[in-house]
Amino acid sequence: MSVVLTRLRWLNALRCYADYLLSLFGAVRVSHRPLFVSVEPAAVCQLRCPECPVGQAKSFSPNADRQASPDTKQAFMPREVWERVLQQAAPYAHTMQFYFQGEPLLNKDLPRMIKEAHEAGLYTIVSTNAQAMTEQLAEQLVAAGLSRIIVSMDGLTEESYTAYRQGGSLAQCLHALQYLRAAKEKIKARTVIELQCLRLKTNEGEWGAFARAYKRMGADKLTFKTAQLYGYADGHPLMPSDSRYSRYIQGSDGHYHRRKLHRGCLRVWSGAVVTTTGEVLPCCYDKNHAHAYGNIMEQPLDELFCNERAMTFRRAALREQPAICKECWR
Repeated sequence: MSVVLTRLRWLNALRCYADYLLSLFGAVRVSHRPLFVSVEPAAVCQLRCPECPVGQAKSFSPNADRQASPDTKQAFMPREVWERVLQQAAPYAHTMQFYFQGEPLLNKDLPRMIKEAHEAGLYTIVSTNAQAMTEQLAEQLVAAGLSRIIVSMDGLTEESYTAYRQGGSLAQCLHALQYLRAAKEKIKARTVIELQCLRLKTNEGEWGAFARAYKRMGADKLTFKTAQLYGYADGHPLMPSDSRYSRYIQGSDGHYHRRKLHRGCLRVWSGAVVTTTGEVLPCCYDKNHAHAYGNIMEQPLDELFCNERAMTFRRAALREQPAICKECWR
């Protein structure tokens, strides 16, 4: 299930890290191609998570850098877009991520997409709310050669789970973990099943129980993640009590502020996102497509990755930081 590291992929990775390090000293250049690509299998979701633009069927824009709305996107990635992404990324990239904003399992072609990426020697990752998971789909995903699947589960009771995953079912999530575990054992696959929990006020009393129970639930790994919140200046009902587990900290003015992050994000040098419509974005935080480099159906990925729009964004990320960078948790 691991990536096949060809000579081209090794050289591309070395160029990427060299370019990134040089950028930190003021020499901004790109002589490489993406090390990873996040494709968006679906731009729709069946849940109504309160801090998600797709779940709320609207575009959150806390800052003024919005140019396009996810509302206008195509629901599922067409075959021709996927084929172009795979063809252009596979020779140089080492990882293909199958998620952006929507729920990837809603795309019926997902197992085939994973299989084709796996056959191209790519490490494959899916992140899902698991509400559409069935026993048959779990077997298809694992048999396709899926390297890792992230299952989002933000509570150990229906009450704490649905506080954020509105419209979802904890019971279904637990069934999904068991389906995946059974499928993995059935064919002796090496797929990593990762359980991911957002640190929220509504589940903070369950974090210890998560750590004790995740393996019994069928997962191989447990990851806690801080939550991105909107309208947090005066506090937020989902913000954890302990500020160490929040992206926001209360200032001397009484208002909450985003914790400061270092400048120069490696991700905008090493990867890109391709949406259902073929738009190429700098990263997963460009939820409103404000910084699109162009469209892969109109221009090759390697050209888009280093065109003037892309370089302008990277220079900005090194200096004043665009609004999307200020919301990033990395």
